[in-house]
Amino acid sequence: MSPSFHIAIDGPVAAGKGTVSRLVANRLGFVYIDTGAMYRTAALLAQRRGVSLDELERVTELVKQARIDVRQPRDDEQDGRLSTVTLDDEDVSWQIRTLEIGTASSQVGEMKPVRAELVRKQQQIAVDKNVIMEGRDITYRVLPDADVKIYLTASEVVRAKRRHQQLLAKGIDTSFDEVYQQLMDRDQRDTSRAADPLQIVDEAWVVDTTDLTIDQVVTIITSRVQAMIDQHRHHA
Repeated sequence: MSPSFHIAIDGPVAAGKGTVSRLVANRLGFVYIDTGAMYRTAALLAQRRGVSLDELERVTELVKQARIDVRQPRDDEQDGRLSTVTLDDEDVSWQIRTLEIGTASSQVGEMKPVRAELVRKQQQIAVDKNVIMEGRDITYRVLPDADVKIYLTASEVVRAKRRHQQLLAKGIDTSFDEVYQQLMDRDQRDTSRAADPLQIVDEAWVVDTTDLTIDQVVTIITSRVQAMIDQHRHHA
């Protein structure tokens, strides 16, 4: 077995990637890496520095110089977060979770040089670790040699309902129709952008979570991965 085992998960917004990845990581003892959080952090960084997202070179330079890290929450950080995100050692895990930053992050995702910089950082984080990494371009750009590639999805209505519930739980007052429209717009941007669009690679295992509970999804993925790891060990 190679020294590290990589699971790559792609999928549209609100497919359950974060929750599922975190729980699978916990069961397998893997490191969970949320790449979307890094795009959100780049958007927050630009906003804080007063740099417009139209200024490609300045945003790229900011991201290049920034230390962006994603790690497992420590015992004193158990407040509902899936991962702890730091920007130059400052915990920004909740600052990046606003609707405004979410929208800005998909703009950041369309910037080729910024993507290249973030992909480099993501690949560095994964070196020599057993990781489960999720995002939009993990299966073919960030971890093209991943041991397992998964495309996690669900129907638009179910995804919009989930996202709406998440926002209401955070005290963000918004209508279902508004969330649904934003989700459709986000899907459109993610799948049609020139730089690393969201796509299903040939070797991906497509998991549709529309009619499954989170626990069912986690169990399906964990058991398949565990069987692969055991098989590797057996042949090693």
